[in-house]
Amino acid sequence: MSAIDDVHEELDADVSAEEFEEMVAEKVEEMGGLADDETAAMLVAHELEDEGGEVESVADIEPGMDDVKFLAKLVSVGEKRTFERDGDQPDGQVVNTEVADESGRIRLSMWDEMAEAALEELEVGDVLRIAGRPKEGYNGVEVSADKAEIEPDADIDVSLSDTYTVEELSMGLSDVTLVGELLDVDDDYRTFDRDDGTEGRVANVSIGDETGRIRVTLWDEATDLLEELSAGEIVEVVDGYVREREGDLELHVGSRGTIEEVDEDVEYVPDTTDIADVEMGDTVDIAGAVIETDDKRTFDRDDGSQGQVRNVRVRDDSGDIRVALWGEKADRDITLADRVAFTDVEIQDGWQDELEASAGWQSTASLLDGQADIDAGSDSGGEKTPPGADQGGLSAFGEDGDGADELREETSTADGEEVEFTGTVVQSGSPVVVDSGEETRSVETGESVQLGEEITVRGVEHDGRIDAEEIL
Repeated sequence: MSAIDDVHEELDADVSAEEFEEMVAEKVEEMGGLADDETAAMLVAHELEDEGGEVESVADIEPGMDDVKFLAKLVSVGEKRTFERDGDQPDGQVVNTEVADESGRIRLSMWDEMAEAALEELEVGDVLRIAGRPKEGYNGVEVSADKAEIEPDADIDVSLSDTYTVEELSMGLSDVTLVGELLDVDDDYRTFDRDDGTEGRVANVSIGDETGRIRVTLWDEATDLLEELSAGEIVEVVDGYVREREGDLELHVGSRGTIEEVDEDVEYVPDTTDIADVEMGDTVDIAGAVIETDDKRTFDRDDGSQGQVRNVRVRDDSGDIRVALWGEKADRDITLADRVAFTDVEIQDGWQDELEASAGWQSTASLLDGQADIDAGSDSGGEKTPPGADQGGLSAFGEDGDGADELREETSTADGEEVEFTGTVVQSGSPVVVDSGEETRSVETGESVQLGEEITVRGVEHDGRIDAEEIL
């Protein structure tokens, strides 16, 4: 058996004898005769074994792996920390850094001599060839480095900024700053028991920006932030970290993170499905005008706990659907004529075999700009008129009132004059309230009308209220 065969037999790599022999010959030629076959074989074997554990991306690194080797860009370098070791061993030192590629970020811990080298030799933006051992860390998977060398010829396209949009978030990111609109906020935290006997706390909020939305999970002390947060505020998440739950990314905030209101301009525009297009079993986002509200109902669950639900009916320019608001969402201040967006609602069989949207724990309910509260109030004459009736009505058919071209405008709005007003019934009873998508009118009539019905009212208008002579 030749020296090459001896080395190949000891090789811990999936390479055939023929391939190995060819690689050795290439190495001999590359070395210009400075290495014999045995030396070249040992060099090739070392290079092959050094490639073991290579992963394609940061996202592929898992705690159960023995060791990994990968390329990543250095995006942050922390401060050096020292600690005492047991016995007579010298004090240890560690520098925590963060590295990233296009798939995500991961913490990289450098110990002792490597810690010193990290501070003296490495700069943010360097691309490193890294070898190390993965483990489960404080904020998820991290790697304890055995080797980290600068790879000058490599380039990795990742941002060095810690401020992200929702669209830019990826699994494994940490120290995340995100600015967006609070779409939904839990009223209170939930408690759970940990394996060590302590009690934990958890709550959720939802945040959106121009690029999308994401659920934010608050842990333990961070749940105290609920007292300071309200839906509709523009906030900044500081020191969050990204995890995955049931296939979806979530942004987590622990004791080191926070959420604070900021004076910035961020607009969340939901990417919704037309109500007429939803189908049984879908999970969709919908938006529209609230045309009907029911009282909240409570019920007893099989486990003895009490639940609650409230139904509202929402209409867009394609149709309408009943939405069941479960749990804390039943307490949301959603009233007639509000414009509202519901995300991640499940389409199910509802009452009388019509489709119904179920807004559970994973859903959000967000009031949109342009809502008009039309709960009946009382004027000095004792007759009910909708607050803000002359302040513009629903924009239920789009930002610019799309669909309003189907509604005929009133011929006159002067008090005491004959007018004709066309719109959608958003409140039945006395008075009837009709909204054109641009304006709202209170209508006194003895005729019966249905919520969501499109009608034309003719009559005399007094102080924003029409005494109907005819309803078409």
